Amino acid sequence: MSDRERDALAPQDLSWPENGLLPAVVQEASTGDVLMLAWMDREALQRTLDSGRTTFYSRSRQAYWTKGETSGNYQLVREVRYDCDADSLLVRVTQQGAGACHTGERSCFYRSFEMDGEPLVTEIETASPAAAGPGLGAVLEELAAVLEQRRTEQPEGSYTVKLLTGPQDKLLKKIAEEAGEVIIAARDHDVAQTRYEIADLLYHLLVVMTREGISPADLAAELASRRR
Repeated sequence: MSDRERDALAPQDLSWPENGLLPAVVQEASTGDVLMLAWMDREALQRTLDSGRTTFYSRSRQAYWTKGETSGNYQLVREVRYDCDADSLLVRVTQQGAGACHTGERSCFYRSFEMDGEPLVTEIETASPAAAGPGLGAVLEELAAVLEQRRTEQPEGSYTVKLLTGPQDKLLKKIAEEAGEVIIAARDHDVAQTRYEIADLLYHLLVVMTREGISPADLAAELASRRR
């Protein structure tokens, strides 16, 4: 284990201010695009880590809210980081549906100020998120590595660790539930929800593979042999 990993803080040990809220910047994991800024207290952060979906604390309503609970545009959490002062959060996600902003834009930061000076870059070439992001194989390999790390280190409170070390029947039941949700979403021709549910199913299948010692390379070899 590296010194950086050894010195990692638990959520309760962050530099929480008197109001108990830390700013959480949400970033699309595949492109690096900043999607939104919201606030988390200890409970919101723990809910996010436990559920794998972003949960925040609303200062105006003084209530917790999960992104996508009304719009269906959930955020599948890939990683939660904290800065060097442990007083702000970076949440790397896969954004589901139309986007993160309530206006319908993918990012809340879709407006900019006019600049009097000449920009350093006069032309920026943009690509679609699908074109810019990693391929499915790379994502599965990365996720499998994270699952293996969770099995080895077993961080306290991790949902993945509970699946990896808990009763197998509970995990297998979860597979059945996720498969059923894929069926329902596909039957309703809800493309965004179908994509989201397939991602959930793939994650839980990878957990099964990790428990049983099956790597993505093993699965790729099996599929390749059938194609031949």
